[in-house]
Amino acid sequence: MEIKTDFLIIGSGIAGLSFALKVAEFGDVVLVTKKEAMDSITNMAQGGIASAFSSSDSFELHIKDTLSSGNGLCHKDVVEMVIKNGPKRIRELTDLGVHFNLRKQNRTKKGPPHFESDFDLGREGGHTKKRIVHAQDMTGREVEGVLLNHVKNHDRITLFENHIAIDLITCSTRMKRGLVTTNHEDYCCGAYILDRETNKVKTFCAKITLLATGGAGKVYLYTSNPDISTGDGIAMGYRAGATVANLEFVQFHPTCLYHPDAKNFLISEAVRGEGGVLVDGAGSPFMGKYDPQKDLAYRDIVARAIDTELKKSGNDSVFLDISHVDSEYVKTRFPNLYEKCLTFGIDMTKEPIPVVPAAHYMCGGVVTDMLGRTDIHRLYAVGETACTGLHGANRLASNSLLEALVYAHTTAGQALRDISNLDFHSMPDIPPWDEVGTTDSDEVIMVSQNWDEIRRFMWNYVGIVRSNKRLARAKRRIDIIQNEIQEYYWNFKVDADLIELRNIVTIAELIIRCATYRKESRGLHYNIEYPFKDDKQWKKDTILKR
Repeated sequence: MEIKTDFLIIGSGIAGLSFALKVAEFGDVVLVTKKEAMDSITNMAQGGIASAFSSSDSFELHIKDTLSSGNGLCHKDVVEMVIKNGPKRIRELTDLGVHFNLRKQNRTKKGPPHFESDFDLGREGGHTKKRIVHAQDMTGREVEGVLLNHVKNHDRITLFENHIAIDLITCSTRMKRGLVTTNHEDYCCGAYILDRETNKVKTFCAKITLLATGGAGKVYLYTSNPDISTGDGIAMGYRAGATVANLEFVQFHPTCLYHPDAKNFLISEAVRGEGGVLVDGAGSPFMGKYDPQKDLAYRDIVARAIDTELKKSGNDSVFLDISHVDSEYVKTRFPNLYEKCLTFGIDMTKEPIPVVPAAHYMCGGVVTDMLGRTDIHRLYAVGETACTGLHGANRLASNSLLEALVYAHTTAGQALRDISNLDFHSMPDIPPWDEVGTTDSDEVIMVSQNWDEIRRFMWNYVGIVRSNKRLARAKRRIDIIQNEIQEYYWNFKVDADLIELRNIVTIAELIIRCATYRKESRGLHYNIEYPFKDDKQWKKDTILKR
C-alpha cells in the first residue's frame, strides 16, 4: 500500500504537531505516531518553557545562562536565534488556547496575558532569573492537548496512530534522471512504516519528511522517559546517511521518584526552584559541597553529586525535601506531583521524597542547520531528535520545549520554500517493502534478552560516570549484539518490538562511540580518566556519519 503526501511527519510531540499546523495551510500533511498521539515525551513534561518575559530579565541573561550550561559547545548564533524568538512562539500557543499559570493578582483579567507582568514565572536549575512559563506542573499535557486538538480538526492533516516507522526511503538524482553517473545527491522521499494493528508495512511517499520522534531514554535501565523513547528518528537518520553529533551528552535528570512501584515518574526541577533541598539519609543538605548554587546548580553537577553521595553511603536514594514550604502553596503549585506521591504513600508537604537520577534528555541527535535541514535533501529534524547546537554539552532546564517551538516555526518556513518546486512526477517509483524469504518470529526471547542486556550495561558502563575500561567493555558487547540483531532482522518479519530493539542497539553504539572519542570531561560527559575539560583539543562537536 502506497500513500502519497506533501509532508510526512514522524512523531506527535510539540515539535511535530507545531510543524504540522504551520505547513497544513499550504499542503497535505500525514502525521504518523507509533502509539496514541498523546503518547509523547512532550505530554510528560512537567516544568515549562523558558523565555525572558519579566522586566527584571533579558534575552542577554537567558543567552548567558544557556551558554554557561552548554559548557563551551553551544552554537552562539543558534542560542541567540532561539531565545530571541521565544516570546513570539509562546504568544502563538496562548492564541491557540494554551492556558499558562498567571500571577494571583492577574488571574481575573480579561484578554490575553501581557508577558511582562501577568505570567507566574518559575525558576529552575541554572537560571539566574524566574523565567519558566508553566501550566501548574503539567505544562506538557496542556500544550500537547491543545495542539493535538487543532491537528485532529484540521482538514488537511491525516493522523496515523499505532504506526511505527521502520526506515527512511532515500532516492538519488541519478535514479530520478535515469543517468549513468556517480555525481548525484541523495534525497529523502518518504519512509516504510509498519501498521501495528494489521502488521502490514506501508510505503509513505512524501515531498518533505520531518523527523520529530523525540529522544532515546529507553536505552538506559532507569529513565524518566515513556516507553516510546527508543531513539527511532536518530537511528533512522543515521542509517539513511545523515550526520549525527554529540550523542555522548545524555542528560540524567537528578530527581526521579525512587519507589518499587513507580515507573518513569519525574520529580520536577521546579520543586528545587521553589525551595526544595536535596538531603542525604540523615537529613543533611549536601549540594553546598559541590557547587555555589547548591540545589539550583546545573543538572550535570547535581546528578553527579547524587551519584557520588550514593556511592559513598551505599544507600539506594537521596531525598528531596520541600516540607518546610507552606503546604497549601505546595499543593497548589504541584497538584500532579502531590497527588502522585500520595499514591505511593508519600506526603511531600510533610516528608522528603526519595529520588535518584535517571536518563532524561538527549542533547545530541541528527545534525541540522538553523533552518532544520539535515544533510540529506528534503529531510528535516526538529525537537529532541535534532542536534541544533542550542544545548551544547548540557541542556539548560526548560529550553527543550522552547527549542521545539522555535525550530518547528523556522523549519516549516524553509520546508514551504523548498516544496514550491517539487512534484511527484520528478520522483522515481518506490519499490514496496520486501519481506520475501522472511518468516514469523519464533524467538521472542532474543528480543527481550538483548533489550534488557543493552539497557543494563549502558547504565553501568556508559552512565553518569564513565571510564575507558567501561566504555571498551560496552563496545565489545554492543558489537556482538548488533550482529545477532542484524541476522535476526533479515530472517524474520518485522514487528514493533524488533524495530525498537534495532533502533536501541544503533543508539547505544553511537553513544559509546561518541563517549569513547571524547578524551575529556565536559558537561554531561564525565570520564574518570580525563577528569578535566580540555578546550584546546575538545571544544568541538563530536561528529559521526555512516
